Amino acid sequence: MQVDHLGIAVRSLDDALAKFAPVVREKGSPPENVDAQGVRVSFLEVGESHLEFLEPLRPDTPVGRFLEKRGEGMHHLALRVPDVGEALRQVRSAGGRLIDEVPRIGARGRTVGFAHPTSFQGVLVEFVGVPP
Repeated sequence: MQVDHLGIAVRSLDDALAKFAPVVREKGSPPENVDAQGVRVSFLEVGESHLEFLEPLRPDTPVGRFLEKRGEGMHHLALRVPDVGEALRQVRSAGGRLIDEVPRIGARGRTVGFAHPTSFQGVLVEFVGVPP
């Protein structure tokens, strides 16, 4: 298991990329809409991991509500796992709370599943399948 990415909620992808890209000396992936989650995302490669910037498509999305309540900043920690379904089952069997009971497709076409922040000391954790 390794850190796949850190998700950062932002009001503007363009502004965030303009600030971060020169520092990490990366251009950023082309923006991608993830309609199921109501976000527009872009990734910056940092070593073997990434920074994912999430801009809400509408204010009534989870990221839109997060920005309204907490402002811009760290949104989630994503861990790369060989089997997202198994990771979710392990959280559930340990008494944890899930946002996703079963895996779904997320950004970059990868399989993902979220565990509720109450399961991990207030941190929203995303499990991301190993890329094909």
